[in-house]
Amino acid sequence: MTVPARSLAELAAAAPELIGCRGQATITGLAHDSRVVKPGDLFFCVRGKHHDGHDFAADALGRGAAALVVERALGLGCPELETASVRRAMGPVSSAFYGHPARWMTMIGVTGTNGKTTVVSLLGSILAAAGFRPEVLGTLTGSLTTPESLDLQRRLAGWLSAGVDVVAMEVSSHALHQHRVDGIRFDAAVFTNLTPEHLDYHRTDEGYFAAKARLFTPDLAARAVINRGDEHGDRLAHQSRIPTVGYDPRRLMVRFRTPPQAKLQAGGRPSWGMVMRWRGQDVRLPLMGRFNAANALAAAETALLLGVGVPEVVAGLESAVPVPGRFEVIGSNRPFTVVVDYAHTPDGLAQVLAAARELVTGSGCLRVVFGCGGDRDAGKRPMMGRAAARLADQVIVTSDNPRFEDPETIIHNVLSGVSETGGVGERGGALVALVDRRAAIARGLAEASEGDVVVVAGKGHETVQVVEDREIPFDDRAVIREILGRKSQGEFAR
Repeated sequence: MTVPARSLAELAAAAPELIGCRGQATITGLAHDSRVVKPGDLFFCVRGKHHDGHDFAADALGRGAAALVVERALGLGCPELETASVRRAMGPVSSAFYGHPARWMTMIGVTGTNGKTTVVSLLGSILAAAGFRPEVLGTLTGSLTTPESLDLQRRLAGWLSAGVDVVAMEVSSHALHQHRVDGIRFDAAVFTNLTPEHLDYHRTDEGYFAAKARLFTPDLAARAVINRGDEHGDRLAHQSRIPTVGYDPRRLMVRFRTPPQAKLQAGGRPSWGMVMRWRGQDVRLPLMGRFNAANALAAAETALLLGVGVPEVVAGLESAVPVPGRFEVIGSNRPFTVVVDYAHTPDGLAQVLAAARELVTGSGCLRVVFGCGGDRDAGKRPMMGRAAARLADQVIVTSDNPRFEDPETIIHNVLSGVSETGGVGERGGALVALVDRRAAIARGLAEASEGDVVVVAGKGHETVQVVEDREIPFDDRAVIREILGRKSQGEFAR
C-alpha cells in the first residue's frame, strides 16, 4: 500500500479544536511513539496516564520527525500543529492522511460488555455469504480490542486497497473514551448489553455507560441496532439521536441440540448447537447458549438493516465457524464435556454457566475453573465468586493473568464472594483454591465423571499468561487436550 505525502496544512484542516498551524512540512508518515519515528513523520505528543508525549518531542525530532502535533508551543524550531487535544486530533488527522478509507467501505461498530467478538464474527460470516468481501477487527485480531487511531486508519487503508468493502469491528469503551474511532462514521452501530466492567478505568457505572453511548451519536454513526432487552440498551434507544432498530432476545424461540457428549463432525463442524426461530425461518446455529442466540440476533438484524436478504443472513449464520475461546467445546472421547470460554465478568460467567448447565446429563455435575485478572477492576472479583458459587456444583478458583498483583490476594478477593453465598451450588459442592492454573484445570478434569460439564473460564482464546511483565505461554485449550490425553492413557488419577 502506497500512501501519498500530505502537507501539514492539509492535515491541519482535519484537526478538531485547531488552535494554529505554524510552519510548513511534507508528511510521509504518522507516529505517537517517539521510539518508532521515521524521517518525514508527523509526531503526536499525546498526554497519557503515565507519560506526556511533549516530553519526547525532541527525541522524535532527532529521529527525523517533520512536524509535531502539540497542545502547547514547544519552541523547538520545527513546524507545529497546535490543537486543544492531541488525542482528539489523532483520529481525524490520521483518517485524512490515509485518504479517509472508512468513507469508501461499509463500517459496522459493535460495542457492549459481552458478545462483541461473536457478533462481529457472525457478521463476517453473513456478509461473506451475501457476496461481500468483509474483514473483522477486534479482540482476536490484535493486542487491543480497538487499535489506536493511527494503527486503525492504516489497517483500514490497507484493507481498502486490497478490495475489502465491509468492516465489522469491535469498539471498546476505552477506544470511545480515548477518541480512537474519531474520524470514522459508522453505517451501523450495534449495542449488545452492559454490565459492570472496567471500573478501574471509568470509575463509575455511569461513566462506563457514557463511554459506550458516545458511539450512538450523529458524529460517529448513521444508524443504530440496540438490544432493547437490556435495561441500558432500552435507555440508550430512548436517548439516541440517530435512527434506531431495536431487538429483544427475550422473545427468541430457541431449541438446543445437545447429545450426551458433544462431538465434532468431519471438517471440524460441531454436531451440536441450537435452532433459533428468526423472521419466520429456522436457523441452525453451530453455537450453544442463549447468550449466543442474542448475539446471532444482533448480527442478523444488523445485516438486514444494511440490505442483506433473509436467505443470505440464514446461510451466513448456519455456515459460521464457532469463535475460538467463546463457549468452545473441547472434543474428546471422555464421557464428560469440557468448555473453554473467555468469560471474565460476573454477568459473562453467569451466562456461560447457565448455558453449560443445559449440557449436563443424568446425575452429572457442573464444575468451573476460573480466576480474575490482576491490576484490573477488583470490585468484580467477589461478584464472580458469588456467580460461580450460585450456579456451579464445584468451584475451583485459580490464577488468571495476575500481572503485578499477588495471585493469592486475587483469589482471596474471589473467595470472599463465595463465602457470602453460604456454599457452592444447591448441592453444597466442593470449593478448591489452587494458584497454579495448570494444576487447577487438572483437578477439575480429574474429578469429572459421566454427564459432567467442566467450564474453564477467563482466558478463552489467549495463549499466554501475564505474570508481572512476562508473557508465559499458556493456552487453556492446549493444556486441557494435553491433560485429557494423559488421562486416556491412565497417567493421572482422581
